[in-house]
Amino acid sequence: MKKEPLDKQLLKIPANNNFGDVIVVGGGISGIQAALDIATSGYKVYLVEKAPTIGGKMAQFDKTFPTNDCSMCIESPKFIECDRHPNIEILTYTEVDSVEGEAGNFKVTLIKKPRYVIESKCTGCTTCAEYCPVQIFDPFNQDLSLNKAIHIYFPQAVPLISYIDENCLYLKEKKCSICVSVCKNNAIDLHQTAEKKVIKVGAIVLAPGYEVFNPTLRGDYGYGKIANVVTSLDFERLLCATGPHEGEILRPSDHKHPHKIAWIHCVGSRQMIEGRNSYCSSVCCTYIQKQVILAKDHDAETKCTIFHNDIRSYGKDFERFYQRAEKLPGVKFIRSYVSIGKEIPETKNVTIKYATVDDGVK
Repeated sequence: MKKEPLDKQLLKIPANNNFGDVIVVGGGISGIQAALDIATSGYKVYLVEKAPTIGGKMAQFDKTFPTNDCSMCIESPKFIECDRHPNIEILTYTEVDSVEGEAGNFKVTLIKKPRYVIESKCTGCTTCAEYCPVQIFDPFNQDLSLNKAIHIYFPQAVPLISYIDENCLYLKEKKCSICVSVCKNNAIDLHQTAEKKVIKVGAIVLAPGYEVFNPTLRGDYGYGKIANVVTSLDFERLLCATGPHEGEILRPSDHKHPHKIAWIHCVGSRQMIEGRNSYCSSVCCTYIQKQVILAKDHDAETKCTIFHNDIRSYGKDFERFYQRAEKLPGVKFIRSYVSIGKEIPETKNVTIKYATVDDGVK
């Protein structure tokens, strides 16, 4: 059998296609960097993100380990770079509906959810938010503070455009339209509907990010029932200067400074139980060490206890980072599985039960 020449074996590209275009699905830090790298190489890039802005989870972090550099200081310049890059088209509040075709010739159908705000007219002035009568829990601050039904997701958002939450009175009951009357640019469109957009690309990059483990599945920890039990992402927002208390660590129950803080490792990880993850997340150990260091920076007198299974701080300078946290005064690392005992009604303090080989159950 005669073998075809190499040039005839190559992928045949249909005429009038968009082979050079690329879609990046996910607008977190990975998707942003991928989009910038590809666009700088000369390709057209569609950056698709389901949230109202690009940024992903990293935008919610206070600092990054092991250098404790400001997270937003690293990421926000990349927002602007993406926004201004001539080869990047940012499609926020948009999800992939379907993908057809093959490598080199994909047809991707996108669904753009309604913001109820005309993007080309909104200037990000937030006048609408000032007058909006509806308060909602702020998703960016992990529901630890309030925001308005119409708002910009966070101050550095790209695009810097408001969106209307599903709790809007007009969307629910057709009752209120104050935002329409106060917007000087006539940017509010309460009748906006979802839009379908079809694009043809030659390659797809998936950078979907991750979902935080649902801690309510661990009923023994009392998350959602005990006010002062928070997740690590909740605590990031408490630490952050753009958080609910402008960087002041305050307890959700009474807005007082905590003098003793405990961290529990491996919640949802390394557990062979249905609904949980059998693998190690690879980041929990080190971000807890980061939070301990930052908590001590906020209040040197705070007593910090870390309950862990194993310490898996693998990465450049991670072991040194662990030693830095371990040597801080008032910090204890205890190897033990734990359970939440109870909440003390008078103080809202939380008791923890744990066991060690030497001391038994405590």
